[in-house]
Amino acid sequence: MIKNFINFDELSLKDLQGIIDRAISLKKEYKSGQINDSLKNKTLAMIFDKSSTRTRVSFEAGMTQLGGQSLFLSEKDIQLGRGEPITDSAIVISSMVDAVMLRLSSHEDIVEFSKHSSKPVINALSDESHPCQILADLMTYQEVKGSIKNKKIAWIGDGCNVCQTYMQAAGIFDFELSIATPQGYEPSELYIDKYKKNISFFSDPLVACKNADIIVTDVWTSMGQESETRQRELAFTGFQVDQNMMNQAKKDAVFMHCLPAYREKEVSSEVIDGSQSVVWSEAENRLHVQKSLLLYLIEG
Repeated sequence: MIKNFINFDELSLKDLQGIIDRAISLKKEYKSGQINDSLKNKTLAMIFDKSSTRTRVSFEAGMTQLGGQSLFLSEKDIQLGRGEPITDSAIVISSMVDAVMLRLSSHEDIVEFSKHSSKPVINALSDESHPCQILADLMTYQEVKGSIKNKKIAWIGDGCNVCQTYMQAAGIFDFELSIATPQGYEPSELYIDKYKKNISFFSDPLVACKNADIIVTDVWTSMGQESETRQRELAFTGFQVDQNMMNQAKKDAVFMHCLPAYREKEVSSEVIDGSQSVVWSEAENRLHVQKSLLLYLIEG
């Protein structure tokens, strides 16, 4: 049976934790100079209709570090961008490679691709979720603080795809998730109705941050929403993660952001560049956790 990683909660706690634990080991191996060519002669196809820094670099570098290779395919490079059915693209591309990573605007397109792919499919970001990012976040917290179980995460800002993936993870990893968003910017009703365990909603971000172990945010305006920038900046007044907000959390709380970040918008320079920020380790860990994910999916 083909394994995919499309929705975070499609894998068990055992498998997700195993991916994280192996990622930490892979990182140590890499830092010590050990060579790992477990994916020698393997190829990853990477299909993008959204630009990216961390996703492209981490997957390409990850395959190289594991002895394999990757193919960057934008919608301009393949017939999918000219209207070829997803079904046909999935059948053909998957017959020639060992795994397919997709970073697409439409979650449903990723799901549809997976139905016709003969190889593992990875959701590297969609309009609904960003499961690879949450794997990296959980790995980062485990590295610096230990187990996430029974900890409190405060999500501040837009109820976007990253927030929705945290909602999927809360019940699996048994952490408390406090979500603070402006009115009208909550996660989708589908996610609110489906994912309830360990999740609370707030209109006041300071209240949501009370005694938190992690405070997380994301950009206020995602790709494709540029026309809403001014409207969103007004709506998110009071939702910038600044030092006052961090002070509501536990003294040893950490700050996370999936990047790119806009200083003095969703986060102050003092916080993101301060001692509680772990954003650079968080970004690097995309590389190592995705290497572990690739091994899990391709090796079977």
